[in-house]
Amino acid sequence: MKIAEIIQSLENLAPPSLQENYDNAGLITGNAEWECKGILCTLDSTEDIIEEALAKNCNLIVAHHPIIFKGLKKINGKNYVERTIIAAIKNDIAIYAIHTNLDNIIEGVNNKIADKLLLNNREILLPKENMLMKLFTFAPIDQAEKVRSALFEAGGGAIGAYNECSFNTDGVGTFKAGENTHPYVGEKNIRHEEKETRIEVIFPTYLKNKIIKALIQSHPYEEVAFDIVPLINDYNAIGSGLIGDLPFAVNEMELLQQIKNAFNVQVVRHTALLQKPVKRIAVCGGTGSFLIQPAIACDADIFITADVKYHEFFDANGRMVIADIGHWESEQFTIELLHDVLQAKFPNFAVLKTENRTNPVFYFI
Repeated sequence: MKIAEIIQSLENLAPPSLQENYDNAGLITGNAEWECKGILCTLDSTEDIIEEALAKNCNLIVAHHPIIFKGLKKINGKNYVERTIIAAIKNDIAIYAIHTNLDNIIEGVNNKIADKLLLNNREILLPKENMLMKLFTFAPIDQAEKVRSALFEAGGGAIGAYNECSFNTDGVGTFKAGENTHPYVGEKNIRHEEKETRIEVIFPTYLKNKIIKALIQSHPYEEVAFDIVPLINDYNAIGSGLIGDLPFAVNEMELLQQIKNAFNVQVVRHTALLQKPVKRIAVCGGTGSFLIQPAIACDADIFITADVKYHEFFDANGRMVIADIGHWESEQFTIELLHDVLQAKFPNFAVLKTENRTNPVFYFI
């Protein structure tokens, strides 16, 4: 199996177009055409991870964090980034990063955190804007079902928990086929009228090329008429953070203890407790202070995240508790997520979880 097949599976889960503009997700070292010997899943790529991959005969590392965020001007081994890249290249090890694109899907990093907390009624905390488009197309009435089904198969027509959503109206279309054409109906150089169905389907922007390909392949016309327009509707399956509810309310101290147990953390930095039951929980793996206000707006009782700065703790403003559990600690189960996704997709292939704890932060208790 080629590395390209594994990459395709990952990108079907979390399309690269969903990454933030500062990110560097994707294939960082190696060649997608290499035969894959084994996969090692990790949060970070480090020299130790390269050594582990070699020892376990894995030539593909699937990491959450990109080892390179900015361009390298020199590669002479002066820091861990350069040494890791040198080791990967020397040993023909591919490194693939799936970062903010995995953060931004509802089944991604934050969903894994929610699993550990047993949250119900999960929703994206801050949905992304400008993520939806609508296709309008026209098909002969007897071919409309074939076209609709192809669009649904390509991922069109999903609205919330509903699939295969479309709107259809019948009318009459006209066209005149030119001399060098092969019309499906009608005759050359004679204006033809055809009873057609107008089909409308919503789809996420990252599926645009796939939708157009499905339309053209399923449509009987030589020249397919269609319009695609952007929508300003929020897309609730894509965005930052996640919010959900505990099965039942607990007191704040009890929840903090649950967090320590679930994430195996030694310390939780938090704002003043509000002395009230906690049920509605917002989460964001990694750096999440940009979501403090959205969490408050969504009536979160507590927001669990990482990398909160001193002055940002004040932004809770007595309206919710902010709990900082650490960057690595909040995202550690992403390794499990990547492993489980790939193992399910490739059950007869070696997919391993790293045994290295790459967290650079230690606590003296």
